[in-house]
Amino acid sequence: MTICLSFRMYMLLVLALVASVSSARVDPFSDEFLELLQSKETTWKVTQNFAKDVKKEILATIHCVKKFPWIPNLPTKKVDTCSGLVIPESFDAREQWPYCPSINEIRGQGNCGSCWAVSAASVMTDRTCIATEGRAQFRYSSENVLTCSGDCGFGCNGGDEDCALRYWIYEGFVSGGPPGSKEGCQPYSVKECPHHIEGPRPSCEGQMPTLKCKKSCRKGYELSYKDDLEYGQAAYRLPVDVQAIQEEIMANGPVTASFALHSDFFSYKSGVYQHIEGEYHGYHAVRIIGWGEENGTPYWLAANSWNTDWGDDGYFKIIRGRNECEIEEDMAGAIYKPKPLLDDGSSCSR
Repeated sequence: MTICLSFRMYMLLVLALVASVSSARVDPFSDEFLELLQSKETTWKVTQNFAKDVKKEILATIHCVKKFPWIPNLPTKKVDTCSGLVIPESFDAREQWPYCPSINEIRGQGNCGSCWAVSAASVMTDRTCIATEGRAQFRYSSENVLTCSGDCGFGCNGGDEDCALRYWIYEGFVSGGPPGSKEGCQPYSVKECPHHIEGPRPSCEGQMPTLKCKKSCRKGYELSYKDDLEYGQAAYRLPVDVQAIQEEIMANGPVTASFALHSDFFSYKSGVYQHIEGEYHGYHAVRIIGWGEENGTPYWLAANSWNTDWGDDGYFKIIRGRNECEIEEDMAGAIYKPKPLLDDGSSCSR
């Protein structure tokens, strides 16, 4: 009996492995793969976000997190296990700090592997506003983070969002609005493109742009590059602990996070994502703004950088508490450093 049971288990494992390998080889943008996902019972809904004939080069702009061996990890923040803080069942930073409109923004990375820079710039923006109770509405430039973060990355070819938070402390970053705007010192120059089938934006396909660090502001901006810089005073990783992460978000605002990207994530529409099928493609960086529970499934609420037409108006939920796709292993935060007060008692910050 034991031998038969063992053989049966062995065959089930073999069949599961074959099925897994087969699904991994299916084109992630094909009808076949979409039908495979739709046949599964899970906590999220699928849709065809990308055209079936999209060129696979687009994947290079999506798995845009690179961890370099020569860059040391941020220090892990020490947690007060006796804080006594009551964690609510749900939390949304957009509702907690309504005077910070940046928390509601979905930035688009365009045809550029800049998710690491976009997530870092977004978190810096949110936390600067929160720390100053809305007085400093300073929108950090995604492009400045992307191009001027030293050894943190290779521009559109990927980088390390944790490293960018550390760079904020020592070198600072300037302001910058969305593509096509004349907002801030260095607006993002990469045009928006659709990470979905239909929409008014031009295609994401084509060669990624090569961008260089510029220590100057756009023509007509009222401040010099040096005068526009804002800085952080501390950056840290968060422990792999759900309550510690929740307490951090409640105290200081959204955090950066990176997670292992699989083919099924491309087809996310709504619900609480958890990986069910498809191959691994690398890592992707996003911004975590809260948490909650949907139909009994706990989740993190995340803002993506693939425009508002993707997913749930640009957001997605991912299952919380089991380190899904390693997302709870790589969350980080940073603290804004206020500028010194002027002689009249006012602050230099905008």
